[in-house]
Amino acid sequence: MVDETAIARLAQDIRDASRIVALSGAGMSVESGIASFRGPGGLWEKYDPEEYGHIDTLRYKPEKAWIMLSEMQREILKARPNPGHYALAELEKMGKLRAIITQNVDGLHHVAGSREVIEFHGNLQSVSCMDCGHQVPSSEVSLESLPPRCAKCNGPVKPDAVFFGEAIPSDALMRSHQESTTCDLMLVIGTSAVVYPAASMPEIARDAGAKVVEINPAESPLTRRISSYIVKGASGEVLERVVQLLKSDR
Repeated sequence: MVDETAIARLAQDIRDASRIVALSGAGMSVESGIASFRGPGGLWEKYDPEEYGHIDTLRYKPEKAWIMLSEMQREILKARPNPGHYALAELEKMGKLRAIITQNVDGLHHVAGSREVIEFHGNLQSVSCMDCGHQVPSSEVSLESLPPRCAKCNGPVKPDAVFFGEAIPSDALMRSHQESTTCDLMLVIGTSAVVYPAASMPEIARDAGAKVVEINPAESPLTRRISSYIVKGASGEVLERVVQLLKSDR
């Protein structure tokens, strides 16, 4: 059961803030039924990501890369947004949330209706041809015969995510830094914030004068060091309840 006092405190902080940014991580994906790639039993225990997920492997040995990628794609495509995703989209519609910075590659913030989403690692909802650039939704790519090929030129296709050996998009870094330095409230949701550079955003926000609030099932390295307080619980339950309180103001 989520602490209603903590929920009320968070709702009040959202009311008082003028520029809110959210940083979301794997915990939100887990609530949508997507197993953490890094966690126990995750894909990265079966496949070395720096080998199977390297851009050179995809380019020169696509049949090997797609052994892991096909499992990732099936996992992502069956997932649906959870109440936390929809609550963040609602906060944006209410004019409260400026942007979401996410480490996730599932694309579920977009599916839920959020418009201002900064994706550090791209997403797996679409694929592009590495030769001609033709892009299609991942749902249109057959995984029955691996590796899949471009329907236009028969070139190798790549999920629109950042692979090992690729740089994080410079615009994502620039926008994330800008949002973190100008927000007055940052919500850190479903992440322990240990993977950089995303993990640096709460500290950047705090140093710029913002309040940082965690929404996590358990304490993280941010707790009491960077964040002002933590609301313990599943992001879906917490955020849905907060939105209900905010709507009751109207």
